[in-house]
Amino acid sequence: MQTPVCRLSHLDLPNDVFIKRDDLYPFSFGGNKARKAELFWEDVEALKADYIVTYGSSSSNHCRVIANLAARNGIPCLLIAPQEKSEKTFNRDMTGLFGADVLPVPVEHVKDTIDCTLEKLREDGYSPYFIMGGGHGNLGTQAYVNVYEEIRRYEEEKGWKFDRIFHASGTGTTQAGLICGQLLSGEHARRITGISIARRNPYGRDVVVQSVKDYLKEQGKDTLYEDKYVEFVDDYTEDGYGSGSPAIDAWIRRMLIHEGIPLDETYTGKAFAGMCDYLEKNRVIGQKILFIHTGGAPLFFDYLMKRDYDECTGAELRNEK
Repeated sequence: MQTPVCRLSHLDLPNDVFIKRDDLYPFSFGGNKARKAELFWEDVEALKADYIVTYGSSSSNHCRVIANLAARNGIPCLLIAPQEKSEKTFNRDMTGLFGADVLPVPVEHVKDTIDCTLEKLREDGYSPYFIMGGGHGNLGTQAYVNVYEEIRRYEEEKGWKFDRIFHASGTGTTQAGLICGQLLSGEHARRITGISIARRNPYGRDVVVQSVKDYLKEQGKDTLYEDKYVEFVDDYTEDGYGSGSPAIDAWIRRMLIHEGIPLDETYTGKAFAGMCDYLEKNRVIGQKILFIHTGGAPLFFDYLMKRDYDECTGAELRNEK
């Protein structure tokens, strides 16, 4: 589905910045996890699986979407979660609403727990389907190969091209899909930049590289890969997954007040703030920039619950440009 692309017109930016509203993808608050989930469900049906198991923290958009997917289709779902990230969140509340079971375990026991759980389900007569955390894997990559094609169609309609594409990079398949889409289309000029929300180099970049290689190998297009196409920026991870900063807070406020678009401090707010700083530091001006909003509306409300804006005056808010 072609999600809207909107120009940001009220922020007085030195570039012509557009945002692709994947948060408006029409399932379970949208976003990249919803796009990936639709492809996973096609695979679940093809394999005639009858039980979904996945992994993620209490703030995981992926777990919430997969729990919703399972509930919509009437099959049981188990979420294996790290005990260390089990705080109360809107995403976790919704997984309960969807009837998913949650099994918290120490992070060092996650792999063994997944293996034992799948084996036990098979012994009990189920045909379980496991989805890696964040929707990692070639199906997750395919979702954003599809998005790259959407971007190309938008450009063809407008008669111009974006110079750069930015997005939040987490488990890596969103970035891998965009890069693979670029390589498969034969386009090489523009830069696709993933702003890491947690992982550091070289590991974070290596995961994206491997995802690109795995997908291209499956397509029989191994020779298309070149190292220069993977730009993974880890300058804005702050204190890791879910951590914020005054700069992120300021951009979340500005985007909501002046553009009416919610961001969150875990993914999109962190990536948008990082993109703006990156463009300024690298003296990039006068270009057409596309930022992909990869969703996470429930995380925006988690963010809002932690903040108190009651003391802000109207004049202060109007001046936040």
